[in-house]
Amino acid sequence: MSESQRLQTDRVVAAPAPEIFALLCDPQGHVAIDSSGMLQDATGAPVAAVGDTFVVHMDRESLGDVPEMGKYDVTVVIEAFEPDREIAWSIVGTIKPPIGHVYGYRLEPLEDGGTRVTSYYDWSAARPEWQAVFPVISEHALRGTLGILDRTVRRGYGRG
Repeated sequence: MSESQRLQTDRVVAAPAPEIFALLCDPQGHVAIDSSGMLQDATGAPVAAVGDTFVVHMDRESLGDVPEMGKYDVTVVIEAFEPDREIAWSIVGTIKPPIGHVYGYRLEPLEDGGTRVTSYYDWSAARPEWQAVFPVISEHALRGTLGILDRTVRRGYGRG
C-alpha cells in the first residue's frame, strides 16, 4: 500500500476506550461526530461483529464537489471489529460493485485512562477506475472528526 492511498491522524482523548468504542459502534454516533456534514442521519442498531451493517443517509451537497449526487443512502459494512481496539467499515452505495475504500478507528488505551484514537481512511483496495477520485475526505476532515469525537465523548455520549 502506498502512503498516497491512505490518510490517518490521531488524537489523545481523555476518555476510556470502551466509551469511545460504544460511540463508534452506534450508527447515530457516526452522525454525531461527522465533520464533513455529509452524514445526515442513520438507521440501524449498534454493531457488534464483522459483517454487521447500518444505513447512513448522506447529502453530498455538504462537500460541494458533486452537487448532482444530492441525497442518497449508503450501507456501512463492518470489516474489522475488535472491542475497545479497532472498528473499520466499507461502504456499499449506489455504485456497483462497491468502490472498495475503508474507514476505521484504532484505539490505544493509555495509562492515564485516556485513549489515543487513530482515524484512518484507506483506498488502496479501491477499484482502479476509482483511484483518481481519492481522497474524497481530507486529513483536515479526519482531524475535525476526532475533535468532535473528543467533545462528544466528554459530554457523556457512550456512557449508556
